[in-house]
Amino acid sequence: MHLFLYIPWWIKEIFVAGFQVAWAGFRPDAGYDPVVVRYPLRVTSEWQIFWFTTSITATPSTLSLGLREPTVPGDPRILLVQAAFGSDPTEVVEGLADMEARMAPHVRSIDHGVPGQGSAVELDPRFYAYPTDRKEKNR
Repeated sequence: MHLFLYIPWWIKEIFVAGFQVAWAGFRPDAGYDPVVVRYPLRVTSEWQIFWFTTSITATPSTLSLGLREPTVPGDPRILLVQAAFGSDPTEVVEGLADMEARMAPHVRSIDHGVPGQGSAVELDPRFYAYPTDRKEKNR
């Protein structure tokens, strides 16, 4: 983990996200569109997973919900992450991939087929779910 580069960047992200959440609270249409994404982890050590999930949870509007072990040997662990501003799940996953790569640069070459980890530009619907019925929201 590159502490001297990662921690200042992470603190900046906490403040930026905090201001975005506060600003959204003052708008009539706050833009909240919660989504749960299934993020395939590239970090593998318990220590790295701890710091990555802690970084997510400490950042306003995001929450690490838990880990899912792979059902097929060799597949990555899946991290469940809730994002309050999830109207674009692809953007959420790209942000997670960026955070993970800044925390552990050695994972940059690992690609599990989601945006931010390689050449994928669209997020397969199996990697995200909206906890509320979006049709009801648009009524």
